[in-house]
Amino acid sequence: MSDRRLLSPFAEKLTIYGLPVLVFALAIGAWEALVRINEIPPYILPAPSLVGQTIITDWGVLSTSLWVTLKITISAILLAIAGGGALAILFAQSKWIERSFFPFAVILQVTPIIAIAPLLLVYLEPTTAVLACAFIVAFFPILSNTALGLASADHNLLDLFALYGAKRWQQLAYLRLPSALPFFLGGVRIGGGLALIGAIAAELSAGTAGQATGLAFRIVEAGYRLNIPRMFAALVLISLTGIAIFLFFSTLSWLLLRRWHDSMRPQEK
Repeated sequence: MSDRRLLSPFAEKLTIYGLPVLVFALAIGAWEALVRINEIPPYILPAPSLVGQTIITDWGVLSTSLWVTLKITISAILLAIAGGGALAILFAQSKWIERSFFPFAVILQVTPIIAIAPLLLVYLEPTTAVLACAFIVAFFPILSNTALGLASADHNLLDLFALYGAKRWQQLAYLRLPSALPFFLGGVRIGGGLALIGAIAAELSAGTAGQATGLAFRIVEAGYRLNIPRMFAALVLISLTGIAIFLFFSTLSWLLLRRWHDSMRPQEK
């Protein structure tokens, strides 16, 4: 019985972390085998080994484009965090302000960014337009989640704060903001990935006119030249960037919430 208890945590971690890696490795191996067995030309479907080789050989070009996309994405995330968080706090202070301005945020959210990007490119510089598109996509999840968290504070505790004569800023600092932190971090995790999507969508619109050098532009350029391995290489770098952003904010959420919030505590069996 003691041996089982000692092995169970290891087996559980192996299942959580090892199984997805194993399945992913098998999928990559099957892709490689499919290409080699059927002798599929690289201009139709490149093998994973060729994609990896292309990343290495074309790193000088791809790294520059990766930095452009990454810089725009990070800037959009930071702006969305600052703008969405500040506006959510403002909404929490006045229902009239929320009812007046929240519809504008909804309109920006439900309008497809691929339709907004060409219009922004008419009025703004290409880099600024791409940044604006990424910001618009990431802004609403952070705003809505933070506003929901601020409104979800325990009403009994709010009554207790009022009973002891706490001011509005004290209620905000000591009750509403801590209660909204899990919601805010959830919105940031969503907004981080959406910022990358918005940047790529805007780069595609700007890249068709030869006005951008991000990874999306490299995909369009490689498509015109039938350089399919470079297309896949750029796509892999975009995917890795999205995974890195998600892991960063997931780790940040775990560090901030693990000591007190139920969502980050290990479940007892």
